[in-house]
Amino acid sequence: MPAPAPAPIPAAACAADRHKSQPWPRPPHCLPAARLQEPPQNARITVAGLVILLQRPGTAKGVIFVTLEDETGIVNVIVWCKIHEAFRRAVISGRFLRVTGRLQRAHSVTHVIAETVEDISPMLDLLLAEQGRRDDPAFAQGQELG
Repeated sequence: MPAPAPAPIPAAACAADRHKSQPWPRPPHCLPAARLQEPPQNARITVAGLVILLQRPGTAKGVIFVTLEDETGIVNVIVWCKIHEAFRRAVISGRFLRVTGRLQRAHSVTHVIAETVEDISPMLDLLLAEQGRRDDPAFAQGQELG
């Protein structure tokens, strides 16, 4: 009697295997939040996402903590004073940022220590245009507000 055929492998398992066999994206390509565990400690990576939180505690000696969100999760970013001074406008006013920096893991928390910060907020407006929502008042552009 012939051996039974092997059971099909679920598509999700194939996708997971494919991610393991492929190297993680190197800058300038962005690494999704869900794949932050792949690069080694201190690897140089690029991440991008919507700014959901920006903190500048008085006790942090000028350090800014930024939380970005992409479609796969959140990324914690630390912006030191020198980097903040160099990329001030992007850090303060950006709604959608691309950050390149070093990956740091400590006490089961992963951070990106920012080296460059780029405001890519205009890409959000492109998404509205592509979806045909530019003329929809519910999606008003920044200059139309106020």
